[in-house]
Order: sequence, then structure tokens, then C-alpha cells
Amino acid sequence: MRAAGADRAAGEFSGSAAGGAKTGDVIDQEARATRSRAVKRRHWTRGGAAPDVPETQTEQARAPRIAGVGQTRQAIGPLPVAALRLDPEAVAGLNRLGLRRIEDLFGTPRAGLARRFGRHMVQRLDQALGVEPEPVSPARPPQVFAVRMRMPEPLGLLDDMSAVLDRLLPELGTRLARAGRGARRIRAEFFRTDHTMDWIDVGLARPSADPDRIKPLLALKLADVDAGFGIDQIRVIAMVHEPVHMADHAGHVVAGEMVTARAAGRGPNARLDDLLGRIGARLGLEAMTRLHPAESHIPEKTALVLSAAFSEAATGWQPPPLPRPLRLWPAEPVMGVTGHDLSAGFRWRGRIHRVIEATGPERILPEWWLDDPAWRSGPRDYWVVCTDHGERLWLYYAYGGTMSAGWFCHGTFG
Repeated sequence: MRAAGADRAAGEFSGSAAGGAKTGDVIDQEARATRSRAVKRRHWTRGGAAPDVPETQTEQARAPRIAGVGQTRQAIGPLPVAALRLDPEAVAGLNRLGLRRIEDLFGTPRAGLARRFGRHMVQRLDQALGVEPEPVSPARPPQVFAVRMRMPEPLGLLDDMSAVLDRLLPELGTRLARAGRGARRIRAEFFRTDHTMDWIDVGLARPSADPDRIKPLLALKLADVDAGFGIDQIRVIAMVHEPVHMADHAGHVVAGEMVTARAAGRGPNARLDDLLGRIGARLGLEAMTRLHPAESHIPEKTALVLSAAFSEAATGWQPPPLPRPLRLWPAEPVMGVTGHDLSAGFRWRGRIHRVIEATGPERILPEWWLDDPAWRSGPRDYWVVCTDHGERLWLYYAYGGTMSAGWFCHGTFG
């Protein structure tokens, strides 16, 4: 097995060892000290016409060499040192020392080369000779799932375009299902007879290969397609696709039934996924969010905002030990309160509120391992306060810390 470095060197530098223009660093250029022997050259080297070289010989000289087994050294020896994939600085340094070809490095002490040009240069030489392995991991081409149909006559009616989609989507779903993948984003391209194109994009809340779940989303935007002078070709592409797998471990029979039910749109969240897909087709999938529980005792950090299309519905919600407000906002100062007593009322948002009932306190401490600017006021005592305006507010008293103490309103229960 030949080394990858040797194959690359022979493929790129074989037949062009001169390396391009005639400069002082080119291998085949004659040094100035030898120009006194110019009288011994042939007439054409002193300005005469160059002899004709058959084109076949030129192509053979430039063609990559194919080395047999055990002939790697002979094949790459005449090539320039640049074929070892060295840095330009290392190539220039080797040329200044008179080491222009790879064969010049074979008899040079390796310790001196490594000390002067680095271990990388010796490693490249060993890789080219096959002494040191150089694994090659070629990148696999991305999977493309697309189907198309050409029409014998141009189409212009929505019913005709819908009928074409009815024939293309099952084939696309079959290819996706065979590869174990589901489409996340589908694009339908409509090619007109005047060599222009229009397209529509839709996204799915869950990866799916079921045509019955993709077709309604495309139908929502099909009326936006401008047929022009007629459409003679329609192409449907799965722009984004993901592997379809189970989230939870289960037995083979149960897992198979769940996969089949979900692919057929009969899963527990299938109707919700279809609803999210229809809403996303109009508003965009990024406009829909859902809350997930978070591990924090801070009121504003008890939930995470996630994309509804790229997350599962949370099922492990644990109720808080005490009621939490329906709406939270950044803490707003409450005026007109002296000390801890709220019985005299308070002023908030330009109105005077009289306290009807107050329940509490619930003490919440800040996260000492984090420096949250909103919680530099130290511990808080939260109260549920009902006012004469019919509002049920969530107020707290901050003990100060690095900020001033006082009362603040953090949310409402109504």
C-alpha cells in the first residue's frame, strides 16, 4: 500500500519538477558559476530556435507517475522538496542549503533536519515513504433526497400542481424512510417555461417522512406560486433532514409499534406536531416557544424558553412549594412604606394601594455561587398582597446587601 503523501506528491509534482518560472530556487536552473561553459551547449540554448518536441512526449512527461510495489523512493526522489507539503519557509531554507530534491534528504542526518526545520519536516518525509502511517478519512457526501417530475404540457392550475405533489411526496417519503430519516424542512421548486423558477419552503415541528403530514403544509403556500406562462417541471427537496430514532429505550416490539404510530401520525403528540407545523408555515417555526422546567430556586430562573419545534413537551413539572405569580417582570420599586409594615398602604405605578390581605413571608436567598446584578440586594422576603383595587401582587422586601433596602413588586397572580 502506497502512502497518501507519496501519491499526492507524484500526482501534483510529477513532470513539473522545475516548479514553474526560472528563478534561483528552481531545481533545473543552471547556477551562474556554470555559465562559463555555455559554449558547450547546443546552438538553440544560445538563442537559436528550440527543437520541435512531439506533443505526445510532452504529455507523457507531465503525466503522473505510477510507482510499483517497493519503488516509492525511486518515484518521489526526483521531485522537489515542496512535494512533501512543507511550509514555504522550510522549502526556502532547504533550497539555500542545496537540498532541492527529496532524494537529497535521504542521506542527510535526520537529527540535524529535525533540529533546524522541526519535527514536522521529518514526519512529512516518513509519511511520504510510508514509514509513519497517515490515516485518510474521506468525507462522505451529504445525503440528498429529492424527486422531480417533468410535465408534457405546462401547468397553471392549483389542482394540477397539487396532483403532481401527490405523486412526488410518496416517493420522497419512501426514500427518506428507507434511509431512516425524516424531513425537517421541505422545498418545492416550480420551473416555468420561460426558464425562471418559483419555490415555497415549509418546516415541520418533528422530522417526518409521511406525505400526509407534509402535503397540508405545502398546500397552505401553494396559492403563492406564480405559474407565469406555465410550469413544466416540479422538484421537491428535503432541505433539512434528521435521523428518526426513539428518545426512550423500549423493547423491540414496543419500539417498533411506537415508531410506526408516530410515522403514521398516530402518536400521543402527533396532532400537536401537526398544529405546530401549520402555525409555523404561516408565522415561522422560530416564532413558537415553550417552557421547560429548570433547576433553580430563583423565581425568574425556574423555566427555560425553548423552541417548540425543536423540543419535546415537558412532562416532569414539579409544583413549587408555595404559589407563584402568573406574570413576572423586573422588580419595580414600591414607595410610601416605612420599614416592614405594609398596613398603611403603598404607592406603586402612580396609584396608592391599600392592603386588604397579606400572606407571608417566604424567604428566598440569592445564588451565592453566581454574581447576578438583580440579586445584589441580598435575601428577600416575599409576600402575597391583595389590594383594594382587586389586584393580587407579589411583593418582597430586600434587606440591602450591596444595594439599598426597600420594597419591590415582582409580579401579579391575576
